[in-house]
Amino acid sequence: MILWCIFAVMTAAAVLAVLWPLGRRRQKVGGGSDVAVYKDQLEEIDRDRATGLIGDVEAEAARLEVSRRLLAAAEKQRPTESIVATQRGLRLRRVAAVAVLLILPFGAPALYLALGSPNIAGEPAFARVKTPQGGESIASLVSQVEAHLAQDPNDATGWELIAPVYLKLGRFDDAVAARKKVLALGGETAKRRADLGEAEVAAANGVVTAEAKATFERARALDPHEAKAGYFLGLAAEQDGNADAAGSIWRTLLAEAPPNAPWAGFVRAALARLGQTTTVPGPSANDVAAAAKMTDDQRNDMIRGMVAGLESRLHDNGADVDGWLRLVRAYAVLGDRDKARNAAAEARRALADHPEEIKRVDDLVKGLGIES
Repeated sequence: MILWCIFAVMTAAAVLAVLWPLGRRRQKVGGGSDVAVYKDQLEEIDRDRATGLIGDVEAEAARLEVSRRLLAAAEKQRPTESIVATQRGLRLRRVAAVAVLLILPFGAPALYLALGSPNIAGEPAFARVKTPQGGESIASLVSQVEAHLAQDPNDATGWELIAPVYLKLGRFDDAVAARKKVLALGGETAKRRADLGEAEVAAANGVVTAEAKATFERARALDPHEAKAGYFLGLAAEQDGNADAAGSIWRTLLAEAPPNAPWAGFVRAALARLGQTTTVPGPSANDVAAAAKMTDDQRNDMIRGMVAGLESRLHDNGADVDGWLRLVRAYAVLGDRDKARNAAAEARRALADHPEEIKRVDDLVKGLGIES
């Protein structure tokens, strides 16, 4: 009930604001004194012009302005309406006031009940903007973004939003163009390079072209751990017929993957397609249970023992690049940076005939920040 009282007061205030000017009588505005002032100004301009205080151009401009004001003031002196016309106008204003008085409080609610939706629950304005209406299609939303970008082609955020939509709609050339716009306007990052390469692969019907490969290599140069670029570089090796290189790249991705990485299953499927295993040697369930009962010193000794065993095995089989990567990473985690650097040096010697695998070791060393 209080809410309706508030609405009533607000409505009354609005009606009063409309009726107040309509009910006032029009006052006559005298202009006699203004006419005399403007005439004096014209004479003064002529005197200043004659004595050389102002130039001809300035004098003419001043005369025009003062003359315009003089005409306006003279017009106000003349009676603009008769008594009958004044009374007729007053009656019209009163009729309009009565109409407004009736329409505002009664017409507005009636119009809302007829055309509005009073039974629909309220919704914040932000949600209405962010959530498209049910009748809107993806195509219409894309058209709205495209219209915005046509007016503001330098909006990097707009291009970044529409690029993945183009990719999902199969508009691959548009996706490539949008990704290039993002790079040009928003700056270069590893992710943006990898996204551009993905669009280029899609535009080439799934083939990692030389252009796309160069894009992915640039992404990995910016960030050696960029997963999307790493996957597609592995795919490029597979398409070139080098299954071993592809498997090596993908196994490294899995070894570096954070827990529950959403793309890990995709990489495992790619390795399975090559017939290669994704199993990484690790402790058994009994080892884990035993480690849980150890003291910190005992646990560290056990870990160092496992690392020493891995190092011994690598001395017998130095071609296992994945093993070398695990060894370098293990020493880095244990805080033995010198041993990590020594393991990396041994790995380079053992893999001297495999420059691609040495590059993986170098990338890991750089990523761990243990360069000499």
